[in-house]
Amino acid sequence: MNYSKEMTASIVRRYQEMPTRDTVKELATTLGKSEKSIIGKLSKEGVYIRSVYTTKTGEKPVTKQELVREMAEKLEVEYEELKGLEKAPKSSLKVLGEALWID
Repeated sequence: MNYSKEMTASIVRRYQEMPTRDTVKELATTLGKSEKSIIGKLSKEGVYIRSVYTTKTGEKPVTKQELVREMAEKLEVEYEELKGLEKAPKSSLKVLGEALWID
């Protein structure tokens, strides 16, 4: 058995007190396990909170394809009619998208 019931309870309790990646690192070091092993155990116990990826500006990442699809919807045209826009710089697509949302 990789983790005893007591060890599992301790891991879960400590992680729930401070659910951060640093806690995972500390638990791994303390118990002589890998971070992946600790994350796996926390996931199996249903308590692990996956960190959400954000861009450098703190926004949720959006693909160029998603931006073009939103524009097509706003303009009430088929996505295929705007498909080539995906090759434009993302910053240009964002400016264009913001201009379309202004009523």
